[in-house]
Amino acid sequence: MNPEYPVYIISKGRWKSRLTVKALNEMNVPYHIVVEPQEYDKYAAVIEPKKILKLPFSDLGQGSISARNWVWEHSISIGVKRHWIMDDNISGFYRFNHNLKVQVTSGTIFKCAEDFIDRYTNIAISGFNYFMFIARKSKYDPFRMNTRIYSCILIKNDIPYRWRGRYNEDTDLSIRVLKDGWCTVLFLAFLAYKQTTMTMDGGNTDKLYEGTNCQNKEDNGRWKMAESLRLQHPNIVEVTKKWGRWQHHVNYSLFRKNKLIKKDGIKIPQGVNNYGMKLQIIE
Repeated sequence: MNPEYPVYIISKGRWKSRLTVKALNEMNVPYHIVVEPQEYDKYAAVIEPKKILKLPFSDLGQGSISARNWVWEHSISIGVKRHWIMDDNISGFYRFNHNLKVQVTSGTIFKCAEDFIDRYTNIAISGFNYFMFIARKSKYDPFRMNTRIYSCILIKNDIPYRWRGRYNEDTDLSIRVLKDGWCTVLFLAFLAYKQTTMTMDGGNTDKLYEGTNCQNKEDNGRWKMAESLRLQHPNIVEVTKKWGRWQHHVNYSLFRKNKLIKKDGIKIPQGVNNYGMKLQIIE
């Protein structure tokens, strides 16, 4: 079983690693990878050309923002209601169930998430939590409401927003939709194993995260990222230092009042539907 909505991977400088591409290939999930024109030939040498979308611009100095907005418009042009957009450094996808984080071998978890989201009228953004944020022997709800959505994102196409800024664009978009009364859903039952920021070559690492060890905070890339989000949302964002690094801290408690609105005529079946997923040992 595969996702109904199109899957886009935005990528730059990572035709050698191709982590998300490899993960989706192993799961037989269809996708398009979106690349800048000067890198098309390098990607086409290792990925089927029909899976590659070439951007009409390059090196605009805005990180991934322009590519993300281009993807949004592309998905609208093909007549779909939502689209998935993923970073290019996700090495696997997992189902968290009965205290086990089990790697999946098909796109069924994407379809499960879509079916849940499509029951409601006011979910603007949803997505999968990070593998590293879930402790295997702890208890969690299957999803968390009204918080940030990172890296593996399902977006409602007709919401009145677009990506903006240079840093923390996923957090900024999440906050903007929440401020306007929309809901976000972060799935904890489904996880994405994303490589830690700045541990891989390529992407926008060199341009966006320079100076991360500078003692002068104005020259520190992490401080610039956190401060830019605070300036966008000063009423709910603070800049703090955690684990020796500058971080943003967002007060999401203000959005607890945002409630899901079920579509008219929707009847939710009783019982558990595993969508045919089975736990098995693969040698």
